[in-house]
Amino acid sequence: MKPIKNIIFDYGNVIFHIDFNKVAQAWKDLGITNADEFYGHRQQDDVFNALEKGQISPQAFADRIRELTGKPELTNEQINNAWNQIFIGIPKGNHKLLLQLKDKYRTFLLSNINAIHYDYVHDYLKREYGMDDNSGLFEKTYYSHLMGKRKPDTEIFEQVLQENNLDPAETLFIDDSPQHLETAKKLGLQTYLMTAPDNIQQYFKTNGLL
Repeated sequence: MKPIKNIIFDYGNVIFHIDFNKVAQAWKDLGITNADEFYGHRQQDDVFNALEKGQISPQAFADRIRELTGKPELTNEQINNAWNQIFIGIPKGNHKLLLQLKDKYRTFLLSNINAIHYDYVHDYLKREYGMDDNSGLFEKTYYSHLMGKRKPDTEIFEQVLQENNLDPAETLFIDDSPQHLETAKKLGLQTYLMTAPDNIQQYFKTNGLL
């Protein structure tokens, strides 16, 4: 196994803690009784994938949620607020770690995200850290809705590797979704599945990568 020279990070539940159950509860709080039928971490309605690929607008997303739930009275704001309940926060020390790693490795962010969550994250970074975005923490950031691709599609990994001339065998990919890691493995990347209570600070310290 080649030594690691490059690291590609997922965002949700790797750097920024999220909780899918909080969204499920937020749907219920809006009187939505069938959320389990269209929303989940591993399986969900195609509208979520389309939003993550930038194929539809937030307005079209809200319209589809109203259709799926049979609740035409829901406002865009209510839907967006419920959808943004997924975010918990960035653990103290994560940004410091990322800056340390950036000095030692070529580091990249590769996130399945959408326009609604993208705006929320950037507002959070500005509010909590005085940062305009994540660009200062990585060599380059990649967001699915701006790329027109999403994990676990092979094309999104190939774009990151090719644009940055990365050797897959020297590249570590960290994600919380097994299906995303499977694609990375097939392309020859080293991978690590991040599962709670594990965290990136602990991982890099215990594996001698700092």
